[in-house]
Amino acid sequence: MTLLADEKILLSKKGDLAFNKKEISEYQGKIPGWEVINENGLDKLQREYFFKDYLAILDLCHKIGMIAEQVNHHPVLHLEWGKLTVTWWTHVIGGLHKNDFIMAAKCDRAAMLRVASGEWRVASGEWRVASGEWRVASGEWRKK
Repeated sequence: MTLLADEKILLSKKGDLAFNKKEISEYQGKIPGWEVINENGLDKLQREYFFKDYLAILDLCHKIGMIAEQVNHHPVLHLEWGKLTVTWWTHVIGGLHKNDFIMAAKCDRAAMLRVASGEWRVASGEWRVASGEWRVASGEWRKK
C-alpha cells in the first residue's frame, strides 16, 4: 500500500472537478491535524506547525517551498515566530483535489524529518538542504 506522501502529483487542469464532501472526508482521514476551511466559497486544507524558535519554522517553510516547486503546486505559507500556517487548494478548479491532500502529507513528512544536523531528507531523498551551495541533479538536490 502506497503512503499518501509517496504518491505522485498529476497537475489538474480546467474542467477537472473539485473533490465533493465525501471525497474530502475520505482523504482528510489520511492527514490528521489538517482541517478543511471554507474561504470565499472555496474549500481549502489548512494546518499550523509550531516550533520553539524562528529558524526551525523558517527551515520548514523553506522545505515546503522546495517540495512545492518540484511539482509546480504551491501553497499559501504564513510565517510567524514559532508558527507556520500552510494552506492548500487547487486554484484552477476552485477547490480541493487529490494533489492538495498529497502535498499536505508531504508537508507533514517534512515537518517530522527535521534532522538535528541541519540536513533535511524528504520522501526517500527527493531533496536535501544543508549549509553550502546546492544545485538540482536528477531530481535531487546535491552539494556543488
